[in-house]
Amino acid sequence: MSTHSTASPVMSAAAPPRWAVRAAHLTTLVVLPSGLWRIALVLGHPAGYTEAGFVPFDTPGAKVWMLTLSVVSELVAFLTIGLVRPWGEVVPPWIPLIGGRAVRPLAAVVPAAVGATALTLIWAGIPLWWTHPHEDMTPAGNLVVGILYQPLLLWGPLTAAVTVSYHRRHRAPQRRRHTSGSPRADRRR
Repeated sequence: MSTHSTASPVMSAAAPPRWAVRAAHLTTLVVLPSGLWRIALVLGHPAGYTEAGFVPFDTPGAKVWMLTLSVVSELVAFLTIGLVRPWGEVVPPWIPLIGGRAVRPLAAVVPAAVGATALTLIWAGIPLWWTHPHEDMTPAGNLVVGILYQPLLLWGPLTAAVTVSYHRRHRAPQRRRHTSGSPRADRRR
């Protein structure tokens, strides 16, 4: 006989809208092209750099950095999916110490909003990629790398939209002000 309940310990909020689910999943895809490009560099492919331009990327430290950046970026993007999945409401039971506990909405909304703002600011200039000289890249490499990084412009706004959706679904019910029948309205009569 099992003593574990399969029911969630907290009441679930309304289901996320379909657009929010799609946007959350899209965040992982907008990060993917630049991450795959960095992994190509880690594997020793110049990926658009000239021979001399590739030298700084062919060091163990640079390879560790690029691989770490790619993996962490994808994991951070994956966290956005938590805003539309049950593990954004209840911590998965396999996580030590806090598994099975309800996620306080602000514990998800505040970091997601800060992250969305930071990502929007960080990548706001990426459309200007081609206005800056990249002498260490080939002309084709400059074009391709610019194209691979352009989707990152969407990362912050997509995260912000999903965060707003999460917040709306999880905020405390607002008290409605009644104009008639309330003590304050009755006093004015």
